[in-house]
Amino acid sequence: MIGSFRNFAKTKFAGIFVFIMIIPFVFWGMGSMFSSGNTNTIAKINKSNISTEEFIDYASNSGIPQNTIRENLNNNIIEELLSGLISTTILDLEIDNYNLIISKETMLKLIKENKNFLDEKGNFKRLKYEKFLLENNQTAPQFEIRLKNRELQKNLFDFIGSGTTSPQFLVKKLYKEENRKLEIDYINLNKFYKKKGSFTDNDIKKFLEENKNDLKVEYIDFDYSIINPKNLVGVDEFNQAFFDKIDQIEVDISNELPFETIITNFNLKSKKIKDFRFSYDKSDIEKKIFEARNNGFDIIESEDDYILYKILKSEQRSPNLNDPVLREEVLGLIYEKKKYQYNKDLINKIDEKKFNNKNFEEMGKNTIKNLFLNSIKDNNKFDIKAVKLLYSLPVNSFTLANDEMDNIYLVKIKNFQNEKMENKDKINEYINKQNSNLKNNMLKSYDLYLNSRYDVTLNQKTIERVKNFFQ
Repeated sequence: MIGSFRNFAKTKFAGIFVFIMIIPFVFWGMGSMFSSGNTNTIAKINKSNISTEEFIDYASNSGIPQNTIRENLNNNIIEELLSGLISTTILDLEIDNYNLIISKETMLKLIKENKNFLDEKGNFKRLKYEKFLLENNQTAPQFEIRLKNRELQKNLFDFIGSGTTSPQFLVKKLYKEENRKLEIDYINLNKFYKKKGSFTDNDIKKFLEENKNDLKVEYIDFDYSIINPKNLVGVDEFNQAFFDKIDQIEVDISNELPFETIITNFNLKSKKIKDFRFSYDKSDIEKKIFEARNNGFDIIESEDDYILYKILKSEQRSPNLNDPVLREEVLGLIYEKKKYQYNKDLINKIDEKKFNNKNFEEMGKNTIKNLFLNSIKDNNKFDIKAVKLLYSLPVNSFTLANDEMDNIYLVKIKNFQNEKMENKDKINEYINKQNSNLKNNMLKSYDLYLNSRYDVTLNQKTIERVKNFFQ
């Protein structure tokens, strides 16, 4: 409930002690639970077993708090963690299979060349290394083991993908696809949409009737009080006395003390709000209370303050069109619906081959504009996803495209122009890029190979026992 300021105010070592206490508890708790037969095995890869102790150690070192694991048991977090451990174990088996090693000299070089441990002149500083270990709660052996494992995995992937050289026609094909110019004609469709000001009261009433169940507005009544060190303990800084009182307020809330009693006990001022509905012109604090309304009585953070609030009433109502802001919002919804329907009808005509160049010219008249896109990455006019769509279409075809401001355009594909690959730097760039693509494809094939090479069996009963432990 209350987080950032309190965590910042308290010592960082608390987290270390909690971690130290949790680990032995986890192992002792699991020891008696999985002590016989195969109940100590949570998964098997060919003939290699993964024990529950290995899994718990992996989960503990994942950096995911136990509370988070507990809260996400129904979201398959145990299965996801186990999947990660299985993948890591298979890679370790492959590293052993290919006899890949990292020498002490290589490890030393990796550490001494790490940018995090270098000064402004590029010299390795032992003090920076040790500070890094302290800040990340790691010992030197732990860090070096992780670094070694990462480097071994990198070497494995380099080994699998080594020697990849793409033929020249694939390099040219990639260059052509990414650098050919595209000529288009386009029409901005904004002028074809019905304007907001042209909708009548009957249009609005009809829209409200058709969407009455979806357009109801929630109004709430609530009391709230802004709490900070100045009005709670008489100082400007967040100190222990302040957090002690915040803790007491939390206790009072859990004991269901009335809002007014808490306000009186702590000599705080409060404010009453009636018929509040969410809109972007309201205060940030009141919007935050609205967003937290499902917890009817609570204390939350808002920038440098805490907010104690009590929801008194919540009611769903039909939009009040006498409210100018709400009326404008409803008009906006009607406009967007009509705009969507117009675009949908137009794209259906294109898909059904009922729209041709004559229709395009009649629509555009004197408003058709011409544009050259320099490459498939040219997003100066249109959204990048729209650009990729345009490049995928044949000449003389039509489609709709949007820009980053969500303006919609009717576009005609006119012509493609291929650029010759003559620049040496460009040639080398695309040789490397195509080699990388080829290497990635090889690694995908290697992934399929691993799936066939290793038979993975899960012990479902043990997985359920692990879940029960975390509950």
